[in-house]
This record gives sequence, C-alpha cells and structure tokens, in this order.
Amino acid sequence: METYDVVVIGAGSTGETAAGRAAGHGLRVAIVEADLAGGECSYWACMPSKALLRPAASLSDARVVAGARQAVTGTLDAAAVLARRDEFTSRWRDDSQAAWLRNHDVELVRGRARISGQRVVTVEHDGDVRALTATHAVVICTGSEPVVPDIAGLREASPWTNREATSTENIPRSLVAIGGGPVGAELATAYRALGTDVTLLVREDRPLDGMEPFVGEVVLDALRAAGVRVETGVEVEKVERRPDGVVAVTIAGGQECTADELLVATGRRPRTGDLGLDVLGLEPGSWLTVDDHLQVEAVPDGWLYAAGDVTHRALLTHMGKYDARVCADVVAARINETAVPSAASGLRAVPQVVFTDPEVAAVGLTEAQARATGRPVDLIDHDLDVAGARLYADDYRGSARLVVDADRKVVIGATFVGKGVAELLHSATIAIVGEIPLGDLAHAVPSFPTISEIWLRLLEAAGY
Repeated sequence: METYDVVVIGAGSTGETAAGRAAGHGLRVAIVEADLAGGECSYWACMPSKALLRPAASLSDARVVAGARQAVTGTLDAAAVLARRDEFTSRWRDDSQAAWLRNHDVELVRGRARISGQRVVTVEHDGDVRALTATHAVVICTGSEPVVPDIAGLREASPWTNREATSTENIPRSLVAIGGGPVGAELATAYRALGTDVTLLVREDRPLDGMEPFVGEVVLDALRAAGVRVETGVEVEKVERRPDGVVAVTIAGGQECTADELLVATGRRPRTGDLGLDVLGLEPGSWLTVDDHLQVEAVPDGWLYAAGDVTHRALLTHMGKYDARVCADVVAARINETAVPSAASGLRAVPQVVFTDPEVAAVGLTEAQARATGRPVDLIDHDLDVAGARLYADDYRGSARLVVDADRKVVIGATFVGKGVAELLHSATIAIVGEIPLGDLAHAVPSFPTISEIWLRLLEAAGY
C-alpha cells in the first residue's frame, strides 16, 4: 500500500494539469495512466486534427489574396502534412509528457486504475498490482471516448473514429463521415483539402446545429463550395463493408453512399465503464455529476473529485484544464483550511473554436439559449465588413453576433464566423466573464486595420 496526498486517474491534458497544480501546492501526487501520458488531445484529437487543418487553411488564405494567389500553383503535399502532424504528436511517444510530470514532482504510475475502496485506487500493469491510497483526494480525469451508434452493420464495418482519422498513414481516395458536429465538419474540411472525395451525412438541417443558425448555413455553403457532398436531414439505416473493402452506407429512403473509409463522429461518452464506480454505488459508464468545487456529488465524504470531459460540463480541452486547476486549488484549500474556490464562473463563458474554412468562434449563450432563461435579450448583428477583414482576404465574407442582456447591458454571448475569427474570441470571453457594460466596452479601442475593428461596428450598432 502506497500513500499519496492526491491520486489522479487519467494522465490526459486535464489529469496532467490537476496533478501538476496539486504538486505545486506542495502535495505528494501520483497519476495513473493505462495509455499515453498526454491523452486524447495530444495524440488523437486537438493537436493532430489542427495539424491536419492548418496547412489547408494556410493554402486557402493565400488563394484569397491577389498577388499571393498567383504564386499558388499546386495542391497540398499530403506526405508533408502527415509528417508535420507526426511531429506534433511526438510520433505517439509520451517521453516528453512523462518528463514534464517528473519535473513537476508527479509520479507517473503505468497501468489500469480501478477504485477499490474509499480513497484506494488499485493499479494493474503487466500482471503486477499496486494499491495507492489517497490521504485527501482521488481525482477522476479519464475523459471521454467516441460513441459508435447502434446502426446495423456499423461496428462490423470497422469505421474510423477521431482516433483513426487523426493518426492514419494513408489518405483515402474517398470518405463518408457521419455527424455534423465540430469533429465531422473539421475532418471533412481537412480530408477534402488533402484531395479526398468526402460525403458528410448530417442528421440535422445543417452542420454545427448547436450554434447560432447562421453559422451552420455559412459552413454548409463553404463545405459544398469546397467540393464536399453534404446530405442534411438524413438518418443512416445500415452499413456494409464489402469484400473489396468499400464501405456502403444506406440512408433512409434507400439512397446509398460508398467510400474507401467511413468516419463516425456522432458524439462522446464518458470513460468510466471499468473504473470501479460500482464499489461506490455509482453506475459504471455514467457521467460524473460534480458540484461547483468539482466534488462528485454522489460521494458525500468529500474525497472524490472529477474534472474534464468525464463531468459533461464542457467537452473541451481548455475547459478541462480550467476545471483541473480549480479542482487542485480546492483540494489544497481544504487541506490548508483557506477559502475554497469555485468553478461556477467558468461555465458562464465557455469558448469554442471550430477550425472549418471559414472558422467559427463562439462563447457564452446563443440567442436560443439566452431566451430559454427567460431574460430579455437584445441581438447585435453585423457583417464582418471592416477594413482589417478586407485586407485579410479579397471578397471577405463573415458575420458577427453579440447576445446582450437587455436589462444589464452586458454581453452574455458572442459568435463570429469568417477567416481568422478565432483570434477575436478571447476579447469576447473577457467581456462576458468581466460583465463589462457596453458603454465601457466602447472605450476599449480596437486597432486599425484589424478584424477586431468589428467590435467598434457592433457597439455603434448598439448605440454606443
């Protein structure tokens, strides 16, 4: 039996952050990982997907500026794109991540972890078993994994999930992607730019249906303009991998789509199925509901915490790391009997970028979400028709929306769609978190000529 102040289960980006932060408070910390330290984001999600998307965006940016356009004579070098991706994933080796943990005085324990009792985590690795006892806290940071829906023949067809799509060594000639969320839209963008014939099947009326309606409309038009075949409002009935390797996807009504590979991007589920939750009276495979201090509500003794995707608060890497920082601070504060921080404010302004072409950047509430709260809402809409945007790209097209609390005159939501808009997002996040009145925002002068000049236009439209 080995004893630590804190035992973290899962060494992805959330777990690493929680462990490093706790160790920074002077606590003795162990972190358990059955796969690669660094987790999903480092090897099969954020980093490799953006490494695939960035060359396509760079090429697209050059093609929409006169002078640069004439210099572009070829297409993407797929081999070079994959080689650059491999650099960002450290070629699926976690030496640097393990070194980071060592340098932050965190002990990395390899193996599969299960909670076997109160404050006890059992780790199995290559036939050996270790029992780790946490004096103060166990923190679950096991993240989420792709959902493969119950569609006839789908599992037997060996579909890709985000893992295979971001780690493949071969670019398929054709690809069918099921799912119009961020993963489906981004990977359709990336593979089309790499020369793949892409069909995107979307159950809703447009991609990115959870965002403002104009976002999905712009992205839908852009995908189709890039050569992606997008079918909206469709349900997949069955899938078959034929003897020649071709995948056939049949949608309701009998229409059939065929491709060399099939990507499933239809959502995520928590990685809690084999974690020993039943020992605590919890349902294996369930999301873990936490309070504002990241403590698991169903375990009242105050020792079990969770952060990141597994809590279903916000399935985004940066939000998982935010929760991890707060979680470690909470544990340290309770040990030291100081003021306990809260993660409640973080959910008021959850930022997200979707790296399609054009980009989508959003934070806070959409119009529909804001109206569902019952509060009075003002909308400020404006085309991204500013000097900085016109300089960024010829015939620049883009849109911006602020959702404003009509009584308090503060921004509660912001959405931008257009080239380069990801860099607008943090200013909107600060406006929402800081609850800065519109009248005060009018004195935050954007530089000319930049795309951020849109803030001036939005505030002028609001009467400031």
